[in-house]
Amino acid sequence: MVGRNDPCPCGSGKKYKKCCESKETITIEEVQSEELERILQTFYEEYPERKDLPNYVELVKTWSEPLKKYLDQEMIEAIVLDEFFFHHQPEIWRDYLEKQQKKVVRPSTLEVLKMWEEPRVYIGEVEGVEEYYLTVRNIFTKENIKLKRESEKPVPVGMHTYCFVLPDGTEENHFLAISSLIFFPTDHKCVFENLTKQYEDQQEVSPSDFLKENGPIFWSLLGENGYEGGEYTHFEAGVLQVAINFLKNNDREYEKLLEIVEDYLFEQQPNARKEVAIAAGAIRFGQENGLFEPLNLTVKEIAENFQVSTSSLNKYYHELNNYYISMNLTK
Repeated sequence: MVGRNDPCPCGSGKKYKKCCESKETITIEEVQSEELERILQTFYEEYPERKDLPNYVELVKTWSEPLKKYLDQEMIEAIVLDEFFFHHQPEIWRDYLEKQQKKVVRPSTLEVLKMWEEPRVYIGEVEGVEEYYLTVRNIFTKENIKLKRESEKPVPVGMHTYCFVLPDGTEENHFLAISSLIFFPTDHKCVFENLTKQYEDQQEVSPSDFLKENGPIFWSLLGENGYEGGEYTHFEAGVLQVAINFLKNNDREYEKLLEIVEDYLFEQQPNARKEVAIAAGAIRFGQENGLFEPLNLTVKEIAENFQVSTSSLNKYYHELNNYYISMNLTK
């Protein structure tokens, strides 16, 4: 047990009574995690500085030319911002880290910052999902890492991810995404296989150098395969759109239902032949769970509206209902 006058175990250098005693419900790891998150957030709030903007704008123009027909400008600029900081002008990040190290008091946080000098781009396939981490396998090196989850949103095994990563300061091989962690629907798997083959054809090139040189090509390959910046497969997006259109046409709100159906599609990956079968099951599910103002439609009438059999409708209604119940039980 830590005494009130003992050094605080969080590593701040202060006495326990002057530091974390009043935060007994907050772990040292949480305190450090919050401090690191603030350091990352401050970086994106303060940079790039005015003197850096011409070079950043020029890089955006270079990337926009091949990508503007696939992605919106906001997404292109967000992707290029990390490329600019960590591939093209890494001295901006290193100078910022040096300033932060002079301000940080907690030794344990300082130790993590010393490991942050070389952010690396990481493209991987999700192989496992835990409460706080994803197990992700690098498509080039086949290395497995633990990547910190950014939310409780379900993540199916088999999706691919893209981000720049840094050690999160907990255990070896545990990382966090510097900015947005981008997920790609499973119907783009062929793009990552193609990219891996291109990398293997290169001689003695690191993944970071390969992606620095071929970044626009990678995103263009995704665009050519139909990627527009979303996390859903074409089939999943179709299910959601059919359900939305039906509720809109009947002057009903769809947000509450959509949130549950999105998670169900994303996590359960139902193997349906027709989008309308899942959408019809979703409407029955939403009506019976009070997720929108009742339409007073019978199961048969819902099936007729979507031109599906009642058995198909009921299959996905029951799957959604069971998923909803299981989600509520785990909360």
